[in-house]
Amino acid sequence: MNTDQAFDLLKDAGLTESSSIQIVRRWLSEGRIKYEGGNVNREKGFTVADTDLAFDLLKDAGIPENNRINTVRRWLVEGRIKYDVQNVGNYGSVIDEKPSKLPINELPDQNKDVIIHRLKLKIQAQDTHLEGMEELHETSKKKLIQQREMYKKEVVMLRNENSKLQNEAKDLLTENIELRNELMKVKQNQTDRNHSVPTARSDDYSKKLGLSKKATVKEVLAGYKGLLKITHPDHNGNAKVFHYIKTDYDNFRNGNNG
Repeated sequence: MNTDQAFDLLKDAGLTESSSIQIVRRWLSEGRIKYEGGNVNREKGFTVADTDLAFDLLKDAGIPENNRINTVRRWLVEGRIKYDVQNVGNYGSVIDEKPSKLPINELPDQNKDVIIHRLKLKIQAQDTHLEGMEELHETSKKKLIQQREMYKKEVVMLRNENSKLQNEAKDLLTENIELRNELMKVKQNQTDRNHSVPTARSDDYSKKLGLSKKATVKEVLAGYKGLLKITHPDHNGNAKVFHYIKTDYDNFRNGNNG
């Protein structure tokens, strides 16, 4: 671990910048860390060798025990600690220090107490980690349940909307059929009326227009066109009168083709 990594570690543990600088200087003078000022490609961030070393560094930095446990737990979750259960005897703070190869029953009593204490801290940290994972699992479970309920409501809303659209489509279809039937009736009535009306003579049309009985076809057509222009709805005319005159006009024109 170099000075930059040690500084990152202390800052991540919650120490101020000035405190972190002082501790890094002390560790550097004690040989606990390395100075790599000339290596511009040095490794970024930090990864502690094991939980023992993490506890040692945090304790040596003056961080309270509860905070040490929480920090170690977080580092374990974030993968910043390479947890090695076989390395429980490594209770030194120097990065390059190797664990003792002596069996635990052959270590001095003081060392045994230290190892036991560290094992308890590890167990406590693991328990805390498990509790955190369980809490995270419950939180995720609740979120998934909420999302499921939300999706169910959206499905119900979409089904209701689809049903509403289907009903509207049925209503439009029914209305369209009714309008079509009504139009067919109107056309049939118009046809029947045209067939029932006897063919009028040319002098009848001339009389309606106030023309002489000897008026020519062109004169009668011109008279009708004048009336149609005056009564046309686009010129604020009466639609019923226009329709009546238009019917006469059509009948007269059809009867005088050729």
